[in-house]
Amino acid sequence: MPTLVAPSILSADFGRLNEEITSIQSADWIHVDVMDGRFVPNITIGPLIVEAARRASQALAAPLPLDVHLMIVEPDRYLADFRKAGADVLTVHAEACVHLDRTVQYLHQLGAKAGVSLNPHTPENVLDYVLDELDVVLCMTVNPGFGGQSLIERVFPKIEKIRREIERRGLKTLVEVDGGVKPDNARRFRDAGAHVMVAGSAVFGAKDRAGAITAIREA
Repeated sequence: MPTLVAPSILSADFGRLNEEITSIQSADWIHVDVMDGRFVPNITIGPLIVEAARRASQALAAPLPLDVHLMIVEPDRYLADFRKAGADVLTVHAEACVHLDRTVQYLHQLGAKAGVSLNPHTPENVLDYVLDELDVVLCMTVNPGFGGQSLIERVFPKIEKIRREIERRGLKTLVEVDGGVKPDNARRFRDAGAHVMVAGSAVFGAKDRAGAITAIREA
């Protein structure tokens, strides 16, 4: 399958959100980072901004799915709110879920695509008993909480192991990577097994955003 590019609006100008989303309309998904100041140090956005992003996306000639990444504790309490706000893909952190299987089931009950994210230090085998139920596995390639970080090289073997296990089981689960993705390293992520590339500053910091998206997709 072709590489999917999901620009992270964490790097966008929220005062011009409609224009910023219009500028990335050649992307495949819109990535939305939600932080609570507890699971990670920063606080970002809630369902209201997700709803605004949904409206902006729906105004495009070809609306883009919202890929909402919840870097929060007790995510079950808020899943219905984010789904109602317009999230298509909802990704929770394995480290934040006491009953991960129950959370994944709840995501499907809400009609969302279910994603689980792993921090750089978290081994891939925590997914052994839920992988068959997942639509997306998001591998953090930086420590979560801040944009613009350099990628952590030692995550590549984990990406490879996850992709091999997905293929061994014959699943359609997508492997997504988030952190330090740029046009000049996107090929490495793809070769390791990633299907979806989250890019923040590499897209929103570029003068030619459509060109940056194409460069990541075709790297």
